[in-house]
Amino acid sequence: MSAASRAPQRSNRTTARVRRRAALAAGGVAGALLVTACGSGGTSGGGGDTNYITGADGIAAVDRGDRAAVPDLSGKTVDGDQLDIDDYKGKVVVLNVWGSWCPPCRAEAKNFETVYQDVKDQGVQFVGINTRDTSTGPAKAFEEEFGVSYPSLYDPTGKLMLRFAKGTLNPQAIPSTLVIDRDGKIAARTLQALSEEKLRKMLKPVLAEK
Repeated sequence: MSAASRAPQRSNRTTARVRRRAALAAGGVAGALLVTACGSGGTSGGGGDTNYITGADGIAAVDRGDRAAVPDLSGKTVDGDQLDIDDYKGKVVVLNVWGSWCPPCRAEAKNFETVYQDVKDQGVQFVGINTRDTSTGPAKAFEEEFGVSYPSLYDPTGKLMLRFAKGTLNPQAIPSTLVIDRDGKIAARTLQALSEEKLRKMLKPVLAEK
């Protein structure tokens, strides 16, 4: 075989190697993004006039007069009951988006239940939104493992999150947590797993409002 005929073959092998490396690199980036999405997420809140400030602790808050109403969040719970977030108007609501498959969600679950038990008699209701679990079985197992006693809407495809208006404090990562004031408006949000201390800090100013 002449040198001239071998050259195209070498070129083809080199091109194939480059393509394989590019594919592997793309897969690595995609995997990293998936891990990030299940971790702390970002701190932005979409486009538009947001009227909120994100603190160094990753908690974004809105002045009372600038808050947006929470959208329609209703449907079946993990346990098969019917739940409508509007039924809790007059209470402060802590809304937590979680999945049984998400390590940061598992890390914060007991913190949420501990705080809920402390504040539920002060006009506070906790509600979860379980997402991306393809059946309720893993979600129920998660609640049992971590002793979660408050209800969670079952939202496997994430359609409830799409109801939040762009530019509001919409959930953008898993886990995400919102605090909804007594008027049914979104007062605060964070896109990270929360310790007891951070959850109490996020809830306290909204609970103090009269």
